[in-house]
Amino acid sequence: MTEPFLIVEHEGAVLSARLNSPQTRNALSEPAQMDELVELCNRVRRDRTVKAVVLSGEGSAFCAGGNVKDMRERGGIFAGSPHDLRESYRNTIQRIPLALYELDVPVIAAINGPAIGAGLDLACMCDIRIASDKALFAESFVKVGIVPGDGGAWLLPRAIGMQRASLMAFTGETIDAAKALEWGLVAEVVPADRLITHALGLAQRIAGNASHALRLTKRLLREGQHMRLDSLLEMSAAYQALAHHTHDHLEAVNAFLEKRAPQFTDR
Repeated sequence: MTEPFLIVEHEGAVLSARLNSPQTRNALSEPAQMDELVELCNRVRRDRTVKAVVLSGEGSAFCAGGNVKDMRERGGIFAGSPHDLRESYRNTIQRIPLALYELDVPVIAAINGPAIGAGLDLACMCDIRIASDKALFAESFVKVGIVPGDGGAWLLPRAIGMQRASLMAFTGETIDAAKALEWGLVAEVVPADRLITHALGLAQRIAGNASHALRLTKRLLREGQHMRLDSLLEMSAAYQALAHHTHDHLEAVNAFLEKRAPQFTDR
């Protein structure tokens, strides 16, 4: 039986998932891999106990992007005619940004090693990126004669600005963790042996807040990227009305005034 592509662990309110194909540096080429990532998002959407997700990779890489050997052999998601390829992209890897980027639960990318091509774009689908000091980054599609097919042309400029995104996409060259931090591609760089502990600690801090407020806040941040201010204010007013009438809001206020830790019940 084929091993699952994702190793998933759920402890308390934090779910962690690791890409589990270290022999291919966690490359993305098989439809079943895409299905697992999308189903993970569906699972988290259904599970109200999850308040934060940490995504990382097994082995030395975070994700090496598309499998170049499959590209050469026109296998995996790269098989078939141009029409077949278009439908393959739409029905496999392009489902990931729609599922992951739109997930209401905050997602932290713990980038343990190279994040290349689709691997970099996968990291950009997450809300917060924390890099190991061994991490490397490249929007490398042009190096193998193709274009970002998974949303990278939309994601990367929003992470680091159009000029730097253009520099990465037009050259395909690699930057290290220090440069990624300087450019705002990642929020933090930590020693490799502390990465997962640090990311899980951050996830626990996030998960210590009220679930409804977290989910609504993430939705506002996402919608605010493409809405007018007046439209976002209307949406914020509606979300705020919902938040004010939750039990967890009253619990948070009482805990603050009573100088104690809140006990949230997702109500």
